[in-house]
Amino acid sequence: MKTIFSFKYASYLFIALIGVVLYMPFLGSVHLFDWDEINFAESAREMLVSGNYLDVQINYEVFWEKPPLFIWLQALSMHVFGINEFAARFPNALVGIATLMTLFSIGKKLINEKFGWIWMFAHALSVLTFLYFKSGIIDPLFNLFIFLGIYQFILFSQGDKSKWYRTGLSAFFIGLAILTKGPVALLLFLLTAFIYMLFRKKYVQFLNFKIILWYLFILAGVGGFWFILQYINGNASILQDFVTYQIRLFQTKDAGHGGFLLYHFVVVLIGLFPISIWALSGMKSIQNETATTKDFHFWMKILLWVVLVLFTIVKTKIVHYSSMAYFPVTFFGSYFLYYWLENKKQFANWMKFSLVGIAFLFGLAMSALPLIGMNASKIISSGMIKDAFANANLQAEVQWTGLEILVGIIFFSSILIAMFKVHSKRKQIITIFGATLFFTYASMIWIVPNIEAYSQRAALEFYQKVAQEKAYITTFGYKSYAQLFYSQKPFPKNPNHSNSNWLFNEITDQKVYVVTKNIKAYKFETKHPNFIKLYEKNGFVFYEKSSPIQP
Repeated sequence: MKTIFSFKYASYLFIALIGVVLYMPFLGSVHLFDWDEINFAESAREMLVSGNYLDVQINYEVFWEKPPLFIWLQALSMHVFGINEFAARFPNALVGIATLMTLFSIGKKLINEKFGWIWMFAHALSVLTFLYFKSGIIDPLFNLFIFLGIYQFILFSQGDKSKWYRTGLSAFFIGLAILTKGPVALLLFLLTAFIYMLFRKKYVQFLNFKIILWYLFILAGVGGFWFILQYINGNASILQDFVTYQIRLFQTKDAGHGGFLLYHFVVVLIGLFPISIWALSGMKSIQNETATTKDFHFWMKILLWVVLVLFTIVKTKIVHYSSMAYFPVTFFGSYFLYYWLENKKQFANWMKFSLVGIAFLFGLAMSALPLIGMNASKIISSGMIKDAFANANLQAEVQWTGLEILVGIIFFSSILIAMFKVHSKRKQIITIFGATLFFTYASMIWIVPNIEAYSQRAALEFYQKVAQEKAYITTFGYKSYAQLFYSQKPFPKNPNHSNSNWLFNEITDQKVYVVTKNIKAYKFETKHPNFIKLYEKNGFVFYEKSSPIQP
């Protein structure tokens, strides 16, 4: 028993401890960010307030853009920890721990335990993957389910004797992914499997009628669970709206989230520092590799290209859309590091200069932000920034000590030293990942709260201040969910509560507050002269309705 515990479970307990140390601290230290974080947290909060756990809601109206699984987890977390930022982000901290355990387990089986540890640490300590599990967005859970679904199918394709078990598990995980974010999970899986079939010509094995029927049965039962409940409850229109929305994301720049053609390539290359640089070399497999590892390597290459090409085609460009690529990228980077340590791959000079170059960009950005903040008044008076809203943002009272500049300097210096002064391979790796961990943690503690103070804090403080009043709070000229979450909007009694025409122009049963941006203020005042301007702060302008209120 002692031997079993020591060698089978101790590693996973240690990984869990690593995950707790990495992902739990400071979860609630910064307000949730509009849109996505507040969007999902507000839907979870409204589930608790309304008692309606079947429908995903925003402003107490059906929100058909997302299925409910992640939001259910957030609602459960809020039930335990209260309605706050920590509770909204806590599920992803757990997902992060589960992800690290998963990668260690797969890596250990694929090559050996040493590779499992490298893959786990590489995924844990790269910039975006670290921040990813400290957020309140859906994608970490969504991508873990997709990855598990693909991995189980890989085992099936490699001839695992338990083919019904493997395909059933694959369908189960892809079904959970659909229940988390939608049918794009199935699209990613099918494209990856289809391209693999084209290259490996395993049509007969994959297209077995009984296997397909079994797969579809599990997939429909799990992935279609919530959709079936909606249909039974007479909400068939939600399904049509949901599908229409998914199609629109592919065809249009949703709500202004556009980007240049190679947007996601740049995001993955720079955002997954440092592992992304090593991944470029790791995409080429070594000679004399086992057939199983070569096959998995090929699957990961297909998955990476499917994600990057698919979301390049999609018109809407948001950073986390390509986050499914984090799994193959960290695999390839870890693959390189493992075989470099085994003297089977070479650390090329272009890698050194790429690591130093990206570290310089990160360091420069993090050092520049405090300098900009401390010289905000000079920048505003110089006229360098033409956007009135951005200028007003810079007027926020933010305390910079000047020591924040050291974050970028220490980070860049550490990478420079690791590349040109440290000669031990292991010490180089430890120094680079250690510097990256310092950079991300220090930025999150000292830099991100100040960025949040510029970007949205004035509005959030207003919502919190009027939260106890019986009032309607809405925005004009821009989309936001913050007024709902941070004013803790109660379940509405008046059916007109979200009718903008009624709120702006008609006699209402409660006071009405409106928040807009300074660049939209003139338009709002011209259209709605019945509102009194309360004050303006950091680019946000706050109004109160002056028309009579129905008794």
